[in-house]
Amino acid sequence: MMFSLKVILVLAWHLLPEVKTSMVKLNNNGYEGIVIAINPSVPEDEKLTQNIKEMLTEASTYLFYATKQRVYFKNVSILIPMTWKSKSEYLMPKQESYDQADVIVADPHPKYGNDPYTLQYGQCGEKGQYIHFTPSFLLTNNSSIYGPRGRVFVHEWAHLRWGVFDEYNVDRPFYFSRKNTIEATRCSTPITGMNVVFNECKGGSCITRPCRRDSQTGLYEAKCTFIPDKSQTARDSIMFMQNLDSVVEFCTAKTHNTEAPNLQNKMCNHRSTWDVISESPDFQNATPMAGTNLSLRPTFALLRSRQRVVCLVLDKSGSMAAVRQFLLTLLSI
Repeated sequence: MMFSLKVILVLAWHLLPEVKTSMVKLNNNGYEGIVIAINPSVPEDEKLTQNIKEMLTEASTYLFYATKQRVYFKNVSILIPMTWKSKSEYLMPKQESYDQADVIVADPHPKYGNDPYTLQYGQCGEKGQYIHFTPSFLLTNNSSIYGPRGRVFVHEWAHLRWGVFDEYNVDRPFYFSRKNTIEATRCSTPITGMNVVFNECKGGSCITRPCRRDSQTGLYEAKCTFIPDKSQTARDSIMFMQNLDSVVEFCTAKTHNTEAPNLQNKMCNHRSTWDVISESPDFQNATPMAGTNLSLRPTFALLRSRQRVVCLVLDKSGSMAAVRQFLLTLLSI
């Protein structure tokens, strides 16, 4: 019996798993099995894979010290699309696929543009779906905006792996504290800065003025922006503004700003990011690593996608009557 392509595709749809399953495992304090997949629509560019390697290498050290020497990135697979030319160094994927990747590199999302983001459906402490980077973010030097890419990756990894949320709020950038003062929505509160309105920007310099109060809300006017001072002493928090040089930690119970109207407080019942992170199964047996000669540099494998083939093997015996009837039904669709 000859089966049409339509039947094969329908069978593949029914047989393949629908639930996204990450291959990431923590082994002796090191994350293994991380898959970063490049979308087939992304033009071939060796600089892209090189920058991904540099980002993860930088992120590994930053993550290690941010988690109090508990975890780092041990090995990473970069999935090259079929639209790129084949090379001798490209290995064959085993179970890795774009649909199951932990990180994807794809065109900008209409909502986020070139900003990195992590798709999160779950509640506090639940893993996210994937991290999304754009080629523009990975190829353009935007460190003045986002900070080093490695730090950005750790920020997004905390969303993905540990289910914590942002400590800023673009919709509610200011709030009234218990002391009846206007505070910028941030964590931690020792982060200092100015509240200004940008009037005009030309050639990299801007004219600003102090923020005025809104007569209806009592808060600052809608265009008011909190600009952190370049020089800081605050060490947290990575989920607020990882681009500040001094920020190398997550907010703890001692430093967490429970008043801030941000998603972390809303989703996690005003608990600090480190409280949530430290309760992850990752940290149940991950004791701090000691020693000065630790290698935190991840290893990388470049894999090139291939077309997936689904083989259907049928038995002609009577026990397969139900399957035969199923296939005949599909043929009539």
